[in-house]
Amino acid sequence: MPIDNDYFKNRQKQQGSTNNSPKNGGSNGGGNGGGNGGGYQPPFEPPQFFKNFGKGSAAIYGIIIIGIFLFLAKPFVVINSGEVGIKITTGKFENIPLEPGFHLYLPVVQKVIIVDTKVRLINYMSVEQMSTIDSGIKVNPAINILDSRGLPVSIELTVQYKLTPSGAPATIATWGLAWEEKIVNPVVRNIVRNVVGEFNAEELPKKRNEIATLIENGIREKVEELEGRPVTVESVQLREIVLPERIKEQIERVQIANQEQERVKYEVLRAKQEAEKKAALAKGEADKNRIEAQGRADAVTIEADAQSKANKLIAQSLTPNLLHMQQIQVQGKFNDALRENKDAKIFLTPGGSTPNIWVDTKDKARDTAIHK
Repeated sequence: MPIDNDYFKNRQKQQGSTNNSPKNGGSNGGGNGGGNGGGYQPPFEPPQFFKNFGKGSAAIYGIIIIGIFLFLAKPFVVINSGEVGIKITTGKFENIPLEPGFHLYLPVVQKVIIVDTKVRLINYMSVEQMSTIDSGIKVNPAINILDSRGLPVSIELTVQYKLTPSGAPATIATWGLAWEEKIVNPVVRNIVRNVVGEFNAEELPKKRNEIATLIENGIREKVEELEGRPVTVESVQLREIVLPERIKEQIERVQIANQEQERVKYEVLRAKQEAEKKAALAKGEADKNRIEAQGRADAVTIEADAQSKANKLIAQSLTPNLLHMQQIQVQGKFNDALRENKDAKIFLTPGGSTPNIWVDTKDKARDTAIHK
């Protein structure tokens, strides 16, 4: 607002009249008064900006107040990807969630809750392993249960899940911000106890895959059958089955016995295979010999058959005239021999048929044998 300068003007007039009073003398007062009156300046003269400040002060004050209000109240919210906003108006949750982006709301009447819809994890593990730095990963103690005989067993697993974005307002309105502890965690523990409790501790390692499937299907079915399907189960991974020490030792002994049994079976099978191999080799050798012998016999038979056929053909070809001719030829050969060896003895077969047999009598040993 403008500064009033009337004070300084009145002050200047009063100073001038004081200087012209009789107490100070006429001539001196007039001279001092006239000099001081004409050259007096006020001690402070404000800048022109302050003189004009009052003209737009209302608008400036309004802008300042609005800026301060916006700064303190912050009537807007920015929602990131993987999140949804839930607008609450006078305590009532709106059914449609706010998608990622920039949104305005009335600070006094409304407020916005941002919830995470990305995939989240719950790790059930032993106490010495419990540690996490990610807000999207929760760590709970391993699930301790009793098997079908009452022996303690500990199960470690990981559950991946996420909040359904479209149903987030209804889920938070029904279950609150601690919906994980009210929906996922109780279901997981209940299903694991029901499934594992049906088996003996010794069976758990052998039937691990079957148990993991039963647990995952049970958790998925139980969580997703809730009204509105507030949570989606992505996967359930059975990481570890922790057994009592005496059960571990018993299983180890059984495994050693099974390994020894398998080794014996392997040795027996190997010996059997070796015997079968030798038998096959022997059979092969016998078959080979038999085939060779059969081949030789077949060759002799074929040769005999050929000779028989040849003899038959020769016999059929021997006519009296042919035999007589052959006799004459042989007789001629003997006659030639007698001319060279006159001491030879000649024997004729009965009927005079060929061939004739002759013996040289000069050979005394042969002659003696003949006469005997």
